[in-house]
Amino acid sequence: MNSPWTNIRVIAKRELAGYFAAPVAYVFIVIFLLLSGFFTFMVSGFFDRGEATLTAFFVWHPWLYLFLVPAVGMRLWSEERRLGTMEFLLTLPITTWQAIVGKFLASWIFLGVALVLTFPLMLTVNHLGNPDNGVIFGAYIGSFLMAGSYLAVSCFTSAITRNQVVSFILSVVICLFLILAGWPPVTNFLAGISPNSTWLVDLVTSFSVMTHFEGFQRGVLDTRDLLFFLSLIGFSLFATAVVVRGIRE
Repeated sequence: MNSPWTNIRVIAKRELAGYFAAPVAYVFIVIFLLLSGFFTFMVSGFFDRGEATLTAFFVWHPWLYLFLVPAVGMRLWSEERRLGTMEFLLTLPITTWQAIVGKFLASWIFLGVALVLTFPLMLTVNHLGNPDNGVIFGAYIGSFLMAGSYLAVSCFTSAITRNQVVSFILSVVICLFLILAGWPPVTNFLAGISPNSTWLVDLVTSFSVMTHFEGFQRGVLDTRDLLFFLSLIGFSLFATAVVVRGIRE
């Protein structure tokens, strides 16, 4: 009998090969790279600042991932259900968790590849000046964790419906909440309507990816921020397991 990690690796390899076997994966990567460069150098006024930094690059990531990551994750389980291959997958000698983790890791690796391919931006700012590469590295870690959080949410929404469009919309709505909960206009609004309830503002912002991503953008690897993203991933995958087990039974 294969070990759990062997089964996970086999599933992840199968899923990852499926991504790169279709042109959609390459289209996604190209779009991500083009949008990253456009927002960094054109929209954010990079050249007007006179400072070699990737702050403008990372500040757009919560919004770029809002649509791009659900587009990657929407097919994880919806496609299996639509094609009727989910029943076959779940009859294999693997556990539900192994299937979920394998499919999730494959998609997360794919997103990681897209993120790594933005290295020309890092080379550019190093050519133009002397940025703090430690800060940039920390921001990359935070961005990768945030992409994994969005993906885990998409994994859950993909499991509850066989329609990829519905899965995509649900993922966008949930991830949008995770952004807006810590977006300054929203927090300022909450503070304005309830000046004496700072605990409410703190509670809402604690659920925001924006709040926890800010530390990474400054190069600070705070344990609380790490736990937030890992907990969000873990909870979303747990919810996915509950749904998939219900289908399996």
